[in-house]
Amino acid sequence: MLRLGSLRTGLSARGVKNLPVLPRIAFKRFYSEENKGDRNNDKNKSGNKDKKDDGKKGEDFKTLGQYLKSREFAKTVYWTIGSVALIEILSPGSQDDKEPQALTFQDFKTKYLEKGLVKKLYVVNKFLVEAELVPQALANATGGFFQQAPIVAFTIGSVDVFEEQMDAVQDRLKIPVEERIPVSYVERASVLQYLFPFVPTIILLGGLWFITKKMSGGASGGGSGSGGLGGMFGVGKSRAKLFNKETDIKVSFQDVAGCNEAKQEIMEFVHFLKKPEKYTALGAKIPRGAILSGPPGTGKTLLAKATAGEAGVPFLSVSGSEFVEMFVGVGASRVRDMFEQARQMAPSIIFVDEIDAIGKERGKGGAMGGANDEREATLNQLLVEMDGFSTSDQVVVLAGTNRPDVLDPALMRPGRFDRHVQIDSPDIEGRKAIYLVHLHDLNLAPEYTESKEQRELLAGKLAALTPGFAGADISNACNEAALIAARRQAAHVTLKHFEQAIERVIAGLEKKSRVLSPEGKTTVAYHEAGHAVCGWFLQFADPLLKVSIIPRGQGALGYAQYLPSDQYLISEEQFKHRMIMALGGRVSEELHFPSVTSGAHDDFKKVTQMADAMVTSLGMSKKIGYLSYDQSDDGGLQVNKPFSETTARNIDSEVKRIVNEAHETCQELLSRHLDKVDKVAQELLNKEAITREDMIRLLGPRPFPERNEAFDKYLDPRNANGVKPAV
Repeated sequence: MLRLGSLRTGLSARGVKNLPVLPRIAFKRFYSEENKGDRNNDKNKSGNKDKKDDGKKGEDFKTLGQYLKSREFAKTVYWTIGSVALIEILSPGSQDDKEPQALTFQDFKTKYLEKGLVKKLYVVNKFLVEAELVPQALANATGGFFQQAPIVAFTIGSVDVFEEQMDAVQDRLKIPVEERIPVSYVERASVLQYLFPFVPTIILLGGLWFITKKMSGGASGGGSGSGGLGGMFGVGKSRAKLFNKETDIKVSFQDVAGCNEAKQEIMEFVHFLKKPEKYTALGAKIPRGAILSGPPGTGKTLLAKATAGEAGVPFLSVSGSEFVEMFVGVGASRVRDMFEQARQMAPSIIFVDEIDAIGKERGKGGAMGGANDEREATLNQLLVEMDGFSTSDQVVVLAGTNRPDVLDPALMRPGRFDRHVQIDSPDIEGRKAIYLVHLHDLNLAPEYTESKEQRELLAGKLAALTPGFAGADISNACNEAALIAARRQAAHVTLKHFEQAIERVIAGLEKKSRVLSPEGKTTVAYHEAGHAVCGWFLQFADPLLKVSIIPRGQGALGYAQYLPSDQYLISEEQFKHRMIMALGGRVSEELHFPSVTSGAHDDFKKVTQMADAMVTSLGMSKKIGYLSYDQSDDGGLQVNKPFSETTARNIDSEVKRIVNEAHETCQELLSRHLDKVDKVAQELLNKEAITREDMIRLLGPRPFPERNEAFDKYLDPRNANGVKPAV
């Protein structure tokens, strides 16, 4: 067997002298020797614009990973393996060496030991004996680990037995003690056996290198504008992405609608950075920062994108979660590096999205027992950078969050975030403006594209149909309408597609595959009819638009679409009428079936919440009085209630009284209109969905005037100037 450790010596002994020269690997620039000529050609052609066509033979690899994946490394491996295999095949005596003779101790004693041909013995790893013979015994050698002299080898079962056998033979041959064959004991192992103890260490170091490389990937470039080293040495570098006037930002302030006040506030920052002399001449100072807060989807990040697109100054954008890492001190280091970049590029703007990831109030949710908290260290560094000794007036910090209530007071004070810009869900005019922005990108029916008035009427009707929608919801509804039109093979997006898309967003996907039994379908029809009839004959109930018994969403077997107005005050009568309408489904089941179902589960939840709010926080219970026991902001963490057991019993009794009164009123109302409930239920069973026009045909006009201006302006079928449905 040929050992790799003695490859050169063994080949020389076999007469192989002219070895092929293997390609050398120059790790300094990751070239192979065979490509030197190509590399020189690349250098000569460095001024040529078409040097990309010269091939990759002379490519300058920047990392070891690139070289290991290259064709040059593959060629080197192929050359090495091929050369070794060729030498093994063509070397003299290679076939004989691969299969040594089976030799026993008896054969060894007869052929070599008794003839005086043994020079020295080696006991290898206590089971193999290698006998070095005198040169005259070359013809009888079986091969072994030593190649300088003839070698024979055989295995033994025990070292003690072998020593006894050797002593017995040499005693029988009467060999003097000083001339006896010397025996050496050696331990040998393969290269892999020597390397095996280091495998866990290599794996651990490789894993740490991979993790740090992943965590710090892109820290030294990639649009962040930060220099310095990468890898584990760049883990403390800022991850902020740099946007400037050369960056392809397609969002402008014209794309932002529905939040005019907030847009005006942010545009003022941009104007100050562009023309500061206009403000400094009057002694004004630009606010250090502004925090954008509001419900999800209202346009906080979109407003920041528009600022980046129109600021005309460097704009650094980063997420709050990018400051938090597993290594201590990384967050604070990244904050320092980000502000250092901003000061070097001043005037500039920094936008921190979801700042609540690092800006939560200190002492709440932090490390236990006062131990060091990485998030608090990052927050402290942010506070110092925003208002400290090295603060720059030319660096403006914007931040976005939908949890302003959890932010640290030191972060929210004037001098850091001077302006608090609240972006609420848009009203009907704001929704209309947002729809006009999104309708511009859709392929609408000709009657909407040719007439600006018709387009505005369409936007107004869609805004009226989507109360409570934020900007993200409106964008989703418009996109769903386009998808539905494409699914229907339509040439244009019409009002019908928008209505289906709005239903899809509000109630979920239609599940016509969920087939109900005739009894179940009848129960759902009477349940929804009870809601519809109650709302039709209650003065302060919201206008009804559509009732359906087609299953939708997660577990909803039917739904009713109403049109609540954009109002900010709700009277006690409105609360009671909404509760009566919510209980209409269960009361209808009680009046028409011998037993009730679980379909009113969500209705009971809404009724209980409204009654509890009336008693505990709105002062609409004379027994409890004008006290507030609202616990909605505690997040379920408060163990002890802020009131006594007696007060708790009074609250429970008042909530139950209000709900029972609503139930009794609902029973009286539906008992008077049982025939109308039957009409609506049968119509639902026939058509599965009915509209407001169907309700007018079945029940007559609603006995109360509508109190919703949006309904009168955009949705009343008697309005001749309304939007005409496009087929």
